[in-house]
Amino acid sequence: MIINRRNMLAGAAGAAAFAFLEFPIKPASAAQIKAVGLQLYTVRDIFEKDPVGTLEKVARIGYREVEFGGGGYDGMDAAMLRKTLDRLGLKAPSVHIGYDALLQNFDKSLNMAKTLGADTVVLPYMAQEHRTEQAWQAALPNFNRFAADFKKAGLGFAYHNHDFEFTTKPGGTSLYERFLKETDPALVKIELDLYWAAHAGESLAPLIDRLSGRIYAYHVKDMRADGSMAAVGAGTIDFAALFKLKGSAGARHFYVENDQAPAPYLPDITTSFQTLHALRF
Repeated sequence: MIINRRNMLAGAAGAAAFAFLEFPIKPASAAQIKAVGLQLYTVRDIFEKDPVGTLEKVARIGYREVEFGGGGYDGMDAAMLRKTLDRLGLKAPSVHIGYDALLQNFDKSLNMAKTLGADTVVLPYMAQEHRTEQAWQAALPNFNRFAADFKKAGLGFAYHNHDFEFTTKPGGTSLYERFLKETDPALVKIELDLYWAAHAGESLAPLIDRLSGRIYAYHVKDMRADGSMAAVGAGTIDFAALFKLKGSAGARHFYVENDQAPAPYLPDITTSFQTLHALRF
């Protein structure tokens, strides 16, 4: 049998087609959250009474990261908390520290964050007194200063939103727009609370893509149709669609939070953990 170039090419094409049919190309594996975290504010009532026992229960559920906030943690022995984290295989990448504490006790706040093993300090909230145009504009330079000082110490800095930043609009410009404009995007990162942004009427997907490059972490809590908070998976937010957006690419941590989790709290955070642990996007 004489094999010429045309026959050889035809044979090769057929073999390739056969191989494609027999062994289809598999799609790339879907992404998943490697270490689901918990903002401890969710379990603040039981944490305040029994911090060690609460951390043990959180670790037993399967959480591998926690974020300190509320529950009186800042008045506890930080070295003891860190020892407990290490024993349980937990990490605390970030901590919530209030505005007044950062203004008045910066070095103490810095030392506490470092002792707990955090790499980022998050400003969680601004009280009503700071929500006027004049007061907000006066506070924003301090955000930049906090961030610069933390950077010198090897830590990052981020701001966590509620809904008022979007809905309060002195002079027609929201507090959040002013925050984005007046703070240094290279220094002041964002911990985006998805529930509160949605509750304020923001469309989450465009917001996330707009914040691309600044999102440090997400607070993940679900929202029911009536606007109330819910465990992750018990509401209407499509987290998989949000987490695969281009703007989510830089998010390093995904913290479950439910400000209104019903007692005894553990079933609620278990539901959220199981949902996020199984999530693919």
